[in-house]
Amino acid sequence: MMNKFLAGVCLLISAFAMAQQSSYSPYSYYGLGEQRFKGTAEYRAMGGISFFADSIHVNLQNPAAFSALKLTTFSVGGTTSFADLSTEDMSQKAKRTTLDYLAVGLPFKKGGAVFGLMPYASTGYNLVNYSAMPSGDSTRTYYEGKGGINRVFAGAGYEITKNFRFGLSFNYNFGTVDTESREYIYGVQYGTRESTSSRLSGFSMDAGITYEGKIGKKLRVYGGLTYTPETKMTVKNQRYISLIEESNGGYSTIQIDTANVANIKVKMPSAFSVGGGIGKPRKWLVGAEVTFRNTAGQQSRFGSYGNVQFENAIKYGIGGYYIPNYNSFTSYLSRITYRAGAKYEKTGLMLNSKSIEDASGTVGLGFPVPGLFSNINLGVEYGKRGTVYSGLVQEQYVNVSIGLSFNDRWFLRRKYE
Repeated sequence: MMNKFLAGVCLLISAFAMAQQSSYSPYSYYGLGEQRFKGTAEYRAMGGISFFADSIHVNLQNPAAFSALKLTTFSVGGTTSFADLSTEDMSQKAKRTTLDYLAVGLPFKKGGAVFGLMPYASTGYNLVNYSAMPSGDSTRTYYEGKGGINRVFAGAGYEITKNFRFGLSFNYNFGTVDTESREYIYGVQYGTRESTSSRLSGFSMDAGITYEGKIGKKLRVYGGLTYTPETKMTVKNQRYISLIEESNGGYSTIQIDTANVANIKVKMPSAFSVGGGIGKPRKWLVGAEVTFRNTAGQQSRFGSYGNVQFENAIKYGIGGYYIPNYNSFTSYLSRITYRAGAKYEKTGLMLNSKSIEDASGTVGLGFPVPGLFSNINLGVEYGKRGTVYSGLVQEQYVNVSIGLSFNDRWFLRRKYE
């Protein structure tokens, strides 16, 4: 059993490294890329709220919740995204499939530990721009980017009292982002190509607290705080300038030179979230959460942006779940968990003096596996990011997520030999 589990983990880690389709968003060019949701499918389906702990689901957003696990938990999840990218005069469809997280949770008497792997940020775009030069010549420029930053994490939570839990998670962030631009002038035989490869690495940490108290005999009140201090990420850059010639739908390199570009350090912004809610255990819950990120003054992977600006980011989320009858023996539909939520976010990115905003609604279902503590969680998110005005791009997207949570009792002492 253990050998099969370890083999499965190795295969999934390999798939994680190979299956990342990065991003379809042109906004992923800026900063550290498109910030990825760092939670599981079940929390994402509730608007991304993370202030409460669950005994059979790993809460990756608040490490204090690790101590609530009652069973050894193996969680894996992925998302397929469909998007329409629109400007004022044209549109294009995009699609990506990603593995979102891979985590193992181990419970202890008054605590729990979780380790795993997830993406932190993604870069992926393929654009073309046609423009006229002051001389009257026309140019055609292609912009391409791919790659991202992944995160290996390990953390632990502890139940301080019956009401309070505390936890810490330590992360190693690493990845490579490759970008290039190719420019052609009509009537000129050769074009130019500039390519940059950035290798990023750095450490970070997260701290969290959760609270759970009683209201009367049946209701519970929940609260949660998380804090991520600002850290630095090292960026090692390599840049090449090439003379190229178009051929057979592609291009061939005529000459290539190395360009000097400095290695830099960019900040991973600090973040703080606070949330709370009310509910009846194993029946229903509703709550809200707000997250602040100190993204003002963010840099690119290889220096400043010129007139592009960053402001502090803020995200609001509301959501909850409902279970008709957790212990029903006659109706499987009554044991399904029904989830819903919504979020609104100012991403922190400003282009042409316009804040890039993101808003979405979510729904989800949690299907218990008969005879086991395991479950399958599905979620659908519909949203919009950006705008077609001010020369920008609007992304209208649908994210379909699936998460698998396998739970079992490990490390039990045998009563009989």
